[in-house]
Amino acid sequence: MSLSDESTEPTPTTGQDAQAGFENSEPVESMREFYQLYQELLLTTLVLTGIIFVSVWIAYSLNIALNYLLGAFTGVVYLRTLAKDVEGLGREKQSLSKTRLALLFVIILIASRWNQLQILPIFLGFLTYKATLFIYVVRISFVSDTPKLP
Repeated sequence: MSLSDESTEPTPTTGQDAQAGFENSEPVESMREFYQLYQELLLTTLVLTGIIFVSVWIAYSLNIALNYLLGAFTGVVYLRTLAKDVEGLGREKQSLSKTRLALLFVIILIASRWNQLQILPIFLGFLTYKATLFIYVVRISFVSDTPKLP
């Protein structure tokens, strides 16, 4: 048997060989891109939250800034639960959960009952993750890795 004949024979894949072959597959690459996107969105949200928190503290008061921070924290938790739902799609479930918004409703309900909390800064803080998504979309719209067709 020649060397070229040996290279065409199928070899059993076990252990590291199977794992190495699986790493090159499309689903794993898609999940890697998903995790990179999630980390980028989370980091951008946290940076944006810090900048806005300090700005609100300087412009208004610490109490309003803390209300904003509570809403922004709720938005980060919402983003995290959304990512967990998306991560489980296809493997464990067929659709996204609709209970994530209950977190916002609970925080707004608590704010409406407790005199120290204010609804508007909490709601605007929650929407910080939406500003992050807007920044991401604008960034990828103007800086594209794909070549333009002539």
